[in-house]
Amino acid sequence: MNWRKSSYSGPNGGDCVEVAHTVDVTGVRDSKNPGAGVLVFGTDAWSRFLVGSAGGDLR
Repeated sequence: MNWRKSSYSGPNGGDCVEVAHTVDVTGVRDSKNPGAGVLVFGTDAWSRFLVGSAGGDLR
C-alpha cells in the first residue's frame, strides 16, 4: 500500500496519521508506530467519515 501522511502533521513528528487507499478499502495507521496495526474502512464508511469531518460533525 502507498501510505500518505496527513498534511496537518508537522515536520517534527507529533500526532501523525497515515492513510492508504485501495479500490475497496481505506487503511489508517499511526505513522509513529506503523507496526501497531491498521484500521480498515470500507468505501461507504470512509466516505461518511470524510463528509462528517468536513461538516464539523466529529468534534
